[in-house]
Parts: sequence; structure tokens; C-alpha cells
Amino acid sequence: MHLMRESWTDARLDDFRTDVDRRFDEVARRFDKVDQRFDKVEGEVRELRSEMKTGFETIHRTMVQGIIALSASFIAGFAAIVTQL
Repeated sequence: MHLMRESWTDARLDDFRTDVDRRFDEVARRFDKVDQRFDKVEGEVRELRSEMKTGFETIHRTMVQGIIALSASFIAGFAAIVTQL
């Protein structure tokens, strides 16, 4: 078992500071990697939004054309009924 020392010497404090600095440098490197991954994800989300926008525009156009075709059919049907009277 490791025995605890009673006092902190300047050398021990310097070692502790160096160790803490090294660990924080490692944390900073890890956060840089996380930032890179977030940048990649943001790019993929932008690409997905673009694809979705294109898809929704296509669906919108198809729905409008369908509504126009149905309306024309109804009008033609009503016109045919009226002419039969």
C-alpha cells in the first residue's frame, strides 16, 4: 500500500503541476478530435437537408399537378352532367 507523505516539497509540487499540465494537454487533444467529428456531422446534416429539400420540392410539385388534374376532371365531369340536362 502506498504511504501518504506528510509534506509537499517544491519538487513534488513541480511534478504535480507538470502532470496536471500533461493531462490537460491530453484533454485538449481529445476535444480537438471531438470538434473534427462535429464538423463532419454538421457537413452530413447540411447534405441531408439539401436532399430533403429537393425531395420535398418534388413531392410538392407532384401534389400541385395532381390537384390541377383532379380539378380539371371534376370540372369536365360537371360540364358533361350539365350538358346532359
